[in-house]
Order: sequence, then C-alpha cells, then structure tokens
Amino acid sequence: MTALSHDPARARPTCQPVTSSESSGPAYRGQRFLDLTLAALALPFVLPVIAVASLAVLLRDGRPVLYVSERMRAPQGRFSCIKLRTMTRTDAGAASAVLGGDRQASVTSLGRLLRRSRIDEFPQLWNVLKGEMGFVGPRPPLERYVRADGGTYTEVLKVRPGVTGLATIIFHAYEERLLAKAKTAAETESAYVTRCIPRKARLDLIYRRNASAILDLYIIYLTAARLLPLPGGRRVRRIRSRARAK
Repeated sequence: MTALSHDPARARPTCQPVTSSESSGPAYRGQRFLDLTLAALALPFVLPVIAVASLAVLLRDGRPVLYVSERMRAPQGRFSCIKLRTMTRTDAGAASAVLGGDRQASVTSLGRLLRRSRIDEFPQLWNVLKGEMGFVGPRPPLERYVRADGGTYTEVLKVRPGVTGLATIIFHAYEERLLAKAKTAAETESAYVTRCIPRKARLDLIYRRNASAILDLYIIYLTAARLLPLPGGRRVRRIRSRARAK
C-alpha cells in the first residue's frame, strides 16, 4: 500500500530542491500556526478516511495507491505533492497533471468519486505538516508552467501553495467544464495555458493582497460546504452545478 507512482518529470529536474532562501512563505503572520492547529484537529478524522480510501484503491485498482507529482512551491524550488491515485496505472505517471476531455477515460470509477469528494487530496495533509503547503493558498503548479510563464508565478508563489484557495472556490468548476471540452492533448494544453492560468493567477494575487486568518477560515469553510451539509453549502453546490451545465 505504500507503493508510489512518480511523475516522469521528476527524473529530469531542471531546478534544485527548495532552500530556505528560495522557499515561499506564509501569506500573513500566524498562518503557519493556524495550519498546524487545523492539521492537529483534522488528523483524527482524516487519517481513517485516508486508510479506508487507500484500501479501496488497493483492492479495486491495485498498486500503486499513492501518486507523487513534482510541483513548485517557489520559482526555483520544487516538492513532492502526494495524492491518492485516481487514474489508471498506465496513465498515473503521465507528465501532465491537467485533466482534459482527452484523458477522462483514464480516470477510474473510484477515482471519479475520490476527485469529486476531494478525498484524493487528503494525503496532502503530510505536505502541510512538513511546511511545503498550507491549507489555503495557490494550487502548486507543474514546473513546466512556471518555466514557460512570463513572471506571473514569480508573484503568485511568493506565498506558500495550498490544498484549497480562492481560485479553487471560484474558478475550479469553470475550469473543469472548459477542459472537459478538449478532445486532444493539444487542445487541453492550449485551454489551460491561455484561459485557466491567467484567471487563476489573478484570483491568487487577490488572495495574496487580502490574506488573513479570517479569510483562510472562510475559504476552508466554503471548501467543506461543497461536500458537507453545512449552512451555505447548498448555494456553493448550486453555483458549481450551474458552472458545469453551461
């Protein structure tokens, strides 16, 4: 159950591991303390879910259970982002993590459930504990998008990447709908680079300018409200459904 699937890009790194001088930092004073406090509170609930989901992946789809993807947490530093595997074994190590219509068939039936519930990202709690990610922040990009970018990620990655974030709440449903229309890898790449990255970056920069503990807690609440019967959750799910239907 501990076998890992690795992104092939990891074998050809073009940047060095994160150093203290290259590392992105918290968006505001006290964010790291908030992350550790929330992680301690979440562990008793998250660990059993990870264990059950891991066993389900193992029994239904086989090894590897986990998928490790090299992501960027600073313009010159990378880290290993951990997820439960949701793709077929033949596609689990694909260099591109962008899921377009051309790769929908590679998502397992269990993987669709894990993605929809975001349980596949629960192992990133380990990344939070290590300080590589926070609960809230920009989603960590692949190295090739940072290398090809004209400088946007230099600003975005001044704050530590997160498991969820403002762009995740506002833009994720639209991104899924947009990329689902892509029929080839080239169409997926073009749509992601030209239409998704700039919009998500603008939202990430808005978060960076307004980051606070209150905003982090609100974003975490909205993320949970998409999945749990919390006040406001129905509205979040309705907005998400409308975005998918357009």
